[in-house]
Amino acid sequence: MKLGLQIPDFTWPGGPARLGSELAAAARAADDAGFEYLAVMDHFFQIPSVGPVENDMLEAYTTLGFLAGHTERVKLLTLITGVHYRRPGLLAKTITTLDVLSGGRAVLGIGAGWNEEESRGLGFPFPPTGERFELLAETLRFMRKMWSDDDGPFQSEHINAERSLNVPQALSKPHPPIMIGGGGEKKTLRLVAKYGQACNVFNGPDLEHKLEVLRGHCEAEGRDYDEITKTVYHFMDIGPNGEKAGELKAELRRLAGLGVHAAIGGMPGGPRLDTIAIFAKDIIPEVASY
Repeated sequence: MKLGLQIPDFTWPGGPARLGSELAAAARAADDAGFEYLAVMDHFFQIPSVGPVENDMLEAYTTLGFLAGHTERVKLLTLITGVHYRRPGLLAKTITTLDVLSGGRAVLGIGAGWNEEESRGLGFPFPPTGERFELLAETLRFMRKMWSDDDGPFQSEHINAERSLNVPQALSKPHPPIMIGGGGEKKTLRLVAKYGQACNVFNGPDLEHKLEVLRGHCEAEGRDYDEITKTVYHFMDIGPNGEKAGELKAELRRLAGLGVHAAIGGMPGGPRLDTIAIFAKDIIPEVASY
C-alpha cells in the first residue's frame, strides 16, 4: 500500500507572503517521508467541502511545477483536472512539460469535472454532463496520440488538431500515467478500463462494488484488471498527536485487502511538518507491507 498527500487548501496562517516557503518545506518533507504521490486540486475557487469559496486557491499546474522544483522522487498530479478547463493540446503540453522538468514524475489526473460555479465565475464554458464525457473520451484518445510518434492530424466531435506535434516528448514511457477520477459506473469506470493506467474513487460504502464494476468493464474491454492502479481518496487523519494512527492503519489494511494500491488525501489542518514526521516514522513504513 502506498500513500499520497493531497494539499487542497492554501489559506495558511502565514498568508500569501509566506506560502511559497511553507509549501516548499511541506513538499520536501513529504518527499523525504516516502509519500508516493503529491497532489493538488484543480480548482480556481475553493470548494464547499474544504472551506469558503473565497479562500486562497492556487492554479494547479503552476503549483505542481513549483513543487517539482522542491522534490526529487514523489509523483505529481491533480485530483482531478476537469476536462473542460483546458484545451486538450494545452493540457498535453502542460503534462509533458511537467514530466520533462520533474524527471519523469508527472501523472495526468483527469475527469469530467463538476464545478459550475467557478467555471461560470471565471468565464470557462461549462458544457452539459453528456458533452463533458464526450470531450473526456476524445481527450484521452488525443492525449495518447500526442504521446506517440504520430504527429498527424486528429479530428473528433470536439477536437480539431491539424498537427499533433509534441516535442520534447515525455520522459515517462510509454507516456505519463493517466489516472481517471470518479466512480460513475456506466461511463467513468468504463473509460478507466479503456484508457486509464489508474483510477481514483472515494472510499465509500460502495467501494467494493465499484471495483467489481471496474473489473467487469475490464473484461468487456479485454483489459487486465490487475494492471490498473486502484487508488482511493481517504483523509489522512491520525489526530493532533498521532493518537488515531492505529485507526488509519487498520483502514488502510482493509483497503489493501480489497485490492487498493494507494490512498491519497489531505491532512486535517494542512500538511504540518510534525504530522508528516509521524507518517515518515510510524505510518508509511508499516503500510508498505500491506
